[in-house]
Amino acid sequence: MVVRELDADRVFAALADATRRDIVTRVLRGEASVTALARCYEMSFAAVQKHVAVLERARLVTKERRGREQLVRGDITTVRAAGHLLEQFERVWAGRVERMHELLAEEAEGNPEGPS
Repeated sequence: MVVRELDADRVFAALADATRRDIVTRVLRGEASVTALARCYEMSFAAVQKHVAVLERARLVTKERRGREQLVRGDITTVRAAGHLLEQFERVWAGRVERMHELLAEEAEGNPEGPS
């Protein structure tokens, strides 16, 4: 497997849109043609095609032409990489929260009557 760097700005910008998040969810469950995806939304085929293009540039989906259809598949590698990045942020935040608890406990031990 080739490890590639996550273009976080592009990925999270693509995922900022509810329609694109829904498309990713659908195609992670199973490939779908752009035509089939377009039937799921109250927008033009061209609009869905543009959403898919944004997702493809972010590497969240891949497209493959099969005959007259363009089949869209989710790219779990990119989704996982984005998840790992968010987990790193969560660990940093959890560490800060833990440190605040420690500081408050130290303060409470040093001043058992509470704040003045």
